[in-house]
Amino acid sequence: MEVDFERDLTKLMQEVARLIRAEADRRARMNGMTRAQCVLLLRLACNPGMSQKELADALEVEPISVARLLDRLEAAGLVERRADQQDRRIWRLHLRPAATDKLDNICRQRKELADYVTAGLPDALREAMVEGLRLMKANLLRSANTQPERAEPAGQIKEKT
Repeated sequence: MEVDFERDLTKLMQEVARLIRAEADRRARMNGMTRAQCVLLLRLACNPGMSQKELADALEVEPISVARLLDRLEAAGLVERRADQQDRRIWRLHLRPAATDKLDNICRQRKELADYVTAGLPDALREAMVEGLRLMKANLLRSANTQPERAEPAGQIKEKT
C-alpha cells in the first residue's frame, strides 16, 4: 500500500506542528529566551501560584526540567518561588513585575507567528480548521479516558474440559 504523505492529514498535522515549533524556537532565541521559558511564563500568567509539580504536569515534563527552567527565570528576576502556607515542601510560583514586558513580547510574537502560519487562509477556512482540530482533540481526550478491558494475564492458559 502506498501512502501519499502530502495528502495524509495526520502526517501533515505532525509536520506543521514541527515547523511551528522550529519557528517559535527561532523567534524565542531572537528575544534571548527559549520556547520552554516562554511557555512556562505564559502558563504562570494564566495560573499564578501553581506548584512546581503542577507546572511540570501541565507542561508534560519532568519536575527537574521545570526546576532548571525556574532557576534561570528566577535568576533573571522574572519568577519567584514562595513557600506554600500549608506545606513547606511545596513552592508556589509567581511572576515578578519584570515579567510583564517579556509576556507582552511573547504574546506579540505568538500573534505574529499565528498570522504568518495562517497567511492566505480565508477566515471561514481558518475557523473550520479550528473547529476540526477541537473535535479531533476532544476525540483523543475521550479515548485517552477510556480504559481498555483487561486481558488475561500472560502465561495463563485455560484448560479445555
